[in-house]
Amino acid sequence: MQMKTGVEQSVYAILILNMLPDKAVLPGEAISQQLGASPTYFQKLLRKLVSADLITSVPGVKGGFKLKKKPEDIRVYDIYLAVEGQQSLYSSSGVFLGMFDVEESSCLLTNLMEEAELSWKSVLKSETVASLFEELNENYQPKVQLLHEWIKEKMVL
Repeated sequence: MQMKTGVEQSVYAILILNMLPDKAVLPGEAISQQLGASPTYFQKLLRKLVSADLITSVPGVKGGFKLKKKPEDIRVYDIYLAVEGQQSLYSSSGVFLGMFDVEESSCLLTNLMEEAELSWKSVLKSETVASLFEELNENYQPKVQLLHEWIKEKMVL
């Protein structure tokens, strides 16, 4: 399993938006620059996050993005779903069925893979933007302060 970089970029974008004052927004271009993301790809990610009701888009010259939900109400799994969608990570290609000449509807690995997927989903559902932000503040305070200063320069009120 390998997730697209969009999940990672989206989680960090939402962590950045979590640092905004109440009435402020942050332009998408500024966030994509901070994350080193392709601006066109990142705009697609932002649209997915807006569609998932995780962030809000404010149009206009003084527009940008801000959180739509409280950080404690945004699970890492919600961000994953917004970017990757609902599809299962494993899909049997039929090797087992052909190898053993059986006509069962699932392969030997299906149950194992479903159990593994439920396990990692459970972990992603247990972490929120608020819990990640708390960890960020505890472990990276000097860097977080620099990020706050960058946000103050880039945000729009």
